[in-house]
Amino acid sequence: MKSKAVKRRWALALVAVLVLGALAVQAGRSAEQFETVAVEQSDIRATVAAVGTLKPSSYVDVGAQVSGQITALPVAPGDQVQQGQLLVEIDPSVQQATVDAGRASLAAYRAQLAEQQAQLLLARQQLSRQRQLERQQASRQEDIQIAQANQASAQARVAHVQAQMEQTQATLKADEARLGYTRIYAPMSGTVIGVQAREGQTLNATYQTPNILRIADLSTMTVWTSVSEADIRRIKPGMTVTFTTLGEQGETQARQWQAKVRQIMPAPEGSTQEDSAATTPAATQAIMYTVLFDVDNEDGELMPQMTAQVLFEIDRADQALVVPLVTLRADPQRGPDAYTVPVLAQGKLQEKPVSLGVRNRHQVQVLDGLSKGEQVVLAVVMPERGWRWLQW
Repeated sequence: MKSKAVKRRWALALVAVLVLGALAVQAGRSAEQFETVAVEQSDIRATVAAVGTLKPSSYVDVGAQVSGQITALPVAPGDQVQQGQLLVEIDPSVQQATVDAGRASLAAYRAQLAEQQAQLLLARQQLSRQRQLERQQASRQEDIQIAQANQASAQARVAHVQAQMEQTQATLKADEARLGYTRIYAPMSGTVIGVQAREGQTLNATYQTPNILRIADLSTMTVWTSVSEADIRRIKPGMTVTFTTLGEQGETQARQWQAKVRQIMPAPEGSTQEDSAATTPAATQAIMYTVLFDVDNEDGELMPQMTAQVLFEIDRADQALVVPLVTLRADPQRGPDAYTVPVLAQGKLQEKPVSLGVRNRHQVQVLDGLSKGEQVVLAVVMPERGWRWLQW
């Protein structure tokens, strides 16, 4: 009898514990509070961020092809120049003297040519008289042979002088061209963006062409953008790209420029065949590829060497249903790319499977599974216990 009474008391105690546990759980659930956000409709863009440098799309470095002292340099950085405008004058004394000497040599050869042509004419006349005498049987064969040799010799001297004249004319033409190089004209219209020489400076163009200034057309700028190897495969020619400059970052309404990707360089900037044969770089070394795009700059707001904060638009969806990216929960039972989203419906937490579209760092497009206005749960708060259960 005692054993039955003991068992009855243990059974009642167990029932009491279960009832109290259920009440505690119910009380805990009633104390739960949910942080939610409504499913909203908005535009969403998937982008790749990068940094670029602005450079003129078209420019030319103006250099000197002859040595000498700069006697005039009438332009300065910032000046607008037109094609054909005089930019630089170099002292032409040496080149002018060389041209004068060549012209004098050419004149001397012309005189020599006239003399040799006269000698040739005389040799021909003498040969003609000897042949006439031969027909009259009044000349020796030896005299005819001497006349023939004199004529051939005179012809050779004429040809020699003519060859010397042609050589002198070619040299004179080159000297006259070098004389023309002492006056340098603008090869294109644009803005002088840099001057590397000064008036009075002596230039030495013997081994290389010294640069004097740079002219650029600033009406169109090219942004040279560095994109990491992790993102470069997502960039395609023709893709929409927007950017702002560093000077715009602090303004309330920062100006944005828009363009299209023109070119993706096939190799990292500065790479060579020797680089490809080198050992594998360290894991911490970032490999950057160059992406180019052009932007109109008719108002002159963009300047060379400005830094551009670039966003490449990989994908976009207009007026799409979007939820915070942190609300996604992987659902491996449905597949590797399957997700659910916690939703609050009639005070209860539910997991809804969703189909996803465009995503960025903060939001994701929901193609199917949710409706506009549904409350997506960000977190579950337990005020009595002082802790928060986050869903992600």
